[in-house]
Amino acid sequence: MKFVRTSFAAAAALALAAPVFAQPATWDVDSAHSASQFAVKHLMVSTVRGQFGKTAGSVQWDGQDYKTVVAEATIDATTIDTREPKRNEHLKSADFFDVARFPTITFKSTRVEGVSGNRFKLVGDLTMRGVTKEVVLDVEATPVVKGTRGESRVGASATGRIDRQDFGVSWNRTLDAGGLVVADEVDIVLDLELVKRG
Repeated sequence: MKFVRTSFAAAAALALAAPVFAQPATWDVDSAHSASQFAVKHLMVSTVRGQFGKTAGSVQWDGQDYKTVVAEATIDATTIDTREPKRNEHLKSADFFDVARFPTITFKSTRVEGVSGNRFKLVGDLTMRGVTKEVVLDVEATPVVKGTRGESRVGASATGRIDRQDFGVSWNRTLDAGGLVVADEVDIVLDLELVKRG
């Protein structure tokens, strides 16, 4: 009996000494305070910038270890805005995003790499025009803060670069002097504010 009591006491002591790991929580994108933006060269001399009016999504995260981050987001491609109505309509057409057939752009993370402080790389699948390709986003997170109602909030800025040709966004014209009307490389920026659910 003494051996049993000693073993039980030792097991209890180990259990109390073991680290307590936080469970992942769900953080929802606050669409009113988030933005999905892009930038692309026009005529090889200027940069056209635009954004999408609505971004939704959520992140699973324990609030401490960025390696636990699992994210997904949906962008409403029909809300594209470059501050020029005719250009917006062209971008919505089959020449570019073809929003009639593909009204959304989605991202689903697959892993986290290179965590350093509040910075890390988020690798995942980007789907646009029905084509899915792996992309890498460089993410910088902010500390968790309390909102006006006592809710937990956190911010994140994610940047990356894609080749639009990879997703079938292939419209272009060649300039008389050489070069293209629209560059293939597109820079993307996601500025997100997330609220801890519950």
